[in-house]
Amino acid sequence: MKVNTLWRTIKRNSNAWVLLSITGALGVLLPSLYILIGLFRKPNEDWQHIQEYLLLDYAFESLRLVLGTVGFSVLIGVTLAWFVAAYEFPLRRFFAWAFVLPLAIPPYIAAYTYGDMLSYTGSVQLFFRNVLGWTPDQNYFDIMSMKGAIFIFTLFLFPYVYLITKTFLEKQSAAYIENARLLGKNPVHIFFRIVLPLSQAAIVGGASLVAFEVLNDYGVTKHYGIQSFTTAIFKTWFGMSDVDSALRLAALLMCFIIGVFLIERLLRRRRRYSLTSRTRSLARRRLRGVPAMAVLLFSSIIVSFSFIIPVVQLIVWASWTYRDVLNAKFAALLWNTLFISVVSIVLLMLVALIVANVCRMHRTGYTLVLSKLISMGYSIPGAVLSIGVLAVFISLDNKLSGLYAGLGWGGGKLVLSMSLVMLVFAYIIRFLAVGFNSIESGFEKIGNRYSEASRLLGMGMTRTFFKVDLPMIKGALFTGCILTFLEIVKELPLTLLLRPFNFDTLATKAYQYASDEQIHQASVPSLLIIAVGMLSVYFYHWLGEKRSQ
Repeated sequence: MKVNTLWRTIKRNSNAWVLLSITGALGVLLPSLYILIGLFRKPNEDWQHIQEYLLLDYAFESLRLVLGTVGFSVLIGVTLAWFVAAYEFPLRRFFAWAFVLPLAIPPYIAAYTYGDMLSYTGSVQLFFRNVLGWTPDQNYFDIMSMKGAIFIFTLFLFPYVYLITKTFLEKQSAAYIENARLLGKNPVHIFFRIVLPLSQAAIVGGASLVAFEVLNDYGVTKHYGIQSFTTAIFKTWFGMSDVDSALRLAALLMCFIIGVFLIERLLRRRRRYSLTSRTRSLARRRLRGVPAMAVLLFSSIIVSFSFIIPVVQLIVWASWTYRDVLNAKFAALLWNTLFISVVSIVLLMLVALIVANVCRMHRTGYTLVLSKLISMGYSIPGAVLSIGVLAVFISLDNKLSGLYAGLGWGGGKLVLSMSLVMLVFAYIIRFLAVGFNSIESGFEKIGNRYSEASRLLGMGMTRTFFKVDLPMIKGALFTGCILTFLEIVKELPLTLLLRPFNFDTLATKAYQYASDEQIHQASVPSLLIIAVGMLSVYFYHWLGEKRSQ
């Protein structure tokens, strides 16, 4: 009955906008369906071996990595969010922005940097031996392990928890915390009995983003020799040339992702608070003396290890190698990165605009489902999504083989599957949620009154969009473009798996240098990626400050 009602609603509201948005949603959904279908295919001998000897190790290693990173990220992120939101201390305004900067450094770049710095011939041990005359125990600097991977992921992913929790505490918790202060409760009591329970939904939201980023990673786990699901997919696909088994691994990982998503929704639903102070910000108390110095020291250590130290080391290495790296091939590399990013962003933002406008104009059940489907791609790891996209394009090439033969290209040839079209399509699915969320927030800010007035004056939906809506959401559109550009530039697993032969980007070149033990040469493309990230983080922070004024 509900399905019939939904179908009648779609037919009643059907126009070019609705049809295009549904087509976009189906395109996002199709690779995921191909992945899940892989579970029902007949297993081969390689899969029997993986299932018997390796599968449990992959699952256990991935679970350890996720739980360890999420635990420490929550500990650091929530603590820093509480300091910044509730207290005034020296350099607070600087740290409020600096705590976001680690997001500008992809974890795989940080892993290469710290791995070389802490090696026997790295700058840290050379300092101890040559300056201090002390030869330290190598076990103290063994970062190429599970503990080291958790250390890297925590330092460069905790800002997800910090940002979401800080925003919640500053804007939506003032009444509860200030009432507790008036009742004479000490800061420790307020933090554990009020702040943590009150911020549960925000903390879980940030922690889920951290978990998704860890599961999406390939560079850190590969470099540190950790047998996670993502490295297993790469190994099965390229090492064993077994796409079917890689598809099964991807399907199992996707099921795990869906489980994490459902757990996150369940935890966020269990506790709901009726907040009475939505517009008043939390009044910060000034710290003095030892507490102020302790917070300053802790904040300085976090910013140093998560941003300053790796960036300074990369700059030193770049000063040694830039003459060898900056050449005509590097210019082509930069052009590849810009070209694929711009093309992907234009198409992605076009789809995001169409879907967001339809969801705004037709607030019904199917538009709610539509928005959820659009957002689904961001939670799927790049290695998993690439398997589904490849399966879709190989199937499409097989269907079009007759057309290829008629055009003189030869039957059975892979055309789309070996082109940039496949990579652009994968980028659109993976990062559509980033652009969609930005556009959706822009539409929510302007409301429907202007567009409805335009429609009453006889203008159609398309003309209203271009004449009225689009000029009013230019800021949100620009924000979506900047954030999407950052994501595409630093994306590694998806690009490594789906790029055409001999097509490199900044991310893949940095990975290749590191894989070939040319860590110093990897510093130049890494610094360019970080520069893009810093500009994006600054712009994001500037917009946040502007909205709060």
